Amino acid sequence: MTTRSTEQIDAALYVTPQVQPEDMAALAAAGFRGIINNRPDHEGGEGQPTSAQLEAAARQAGLAYRYLPMPPTGHTPEQARDMANAVDALPKPVVAFCRTGRRSAALYRMGKGGA
Repeated sequence: MTTRSTEQIDAALYVTPQVQPEDMAALAAAGFRGIINNRPDHEGGEGQPTSAQLEAAARQAGLAYRYLPMPPTGHTPEQARDMANAVDALPKPVVAFCRTGRRSAALYRMGKGGA
């Protein structure tokens, strides 16, 4: 299952770059059931949608939503475990996003014990 420029990490998780509220219906139509926002509000400036806007659109599209903001660098093992636990807790498949998707993927892999 793919949509946009998603990358499959494993059976549970895909990652993608920044999403917009209007993307939520397409993500749900593609079969995703949960979404994780790893991008802190306003990291990309005033044009970036807030977590509240994204959550409202996700829930309207029928997606379970989790806001787990992480800085671009300097992730701790605890933050990585939080990411892996969030993926485990949400209905699958999950799509996670940040600015490019790389942060989400790195956090998850680290939280699952990978590099």
